[in-house]
Amino acid sequence: MKKDIHPKYYPNAKVICACGETWTTGSTKPEIRTDMCSVCHPFFTGEQRIVDTAGQVERFERRLGQRREFESRMAARERKRARRRVQQVVIEVPGEPGSAEEGEEARAEGGPAAETGPATEA
Repeated sequence: MKKDIHPKYYPNAKVICACGETWTTGSTKPEIRTDMCSVCHPFFTGEQRIVDTAGQVERFERRLGQRREFESRMAARERKRARRRVQQVVIEVPGEPGSAEEGEEARAEGGPAAETGPATEA
């Protein structure tokens, strides 16, 4: 190594975590302070802890709640529409008054149902 270009190396640098855990390591600083370590980090502890930054978690949970409420309203609306569609289904029985075949018979006989358009002179 070249002399006088590298920072001083501290082989016994002390690392201090916010949870109180301390250990030694090699570093270019004599003391290092951290917010999380392997003792308190949720990945290693297995606990579900959310570090909230400026209310982002609450905002996300509020949006999620609004989304679920919207989806439930839309599902209820769709169920209501489906019930209406079932009620609107008309069953036509051939030969019954008001069926589609009755109109076809009248047109074939030249009755009132046959007059569908303007009269043309030949």
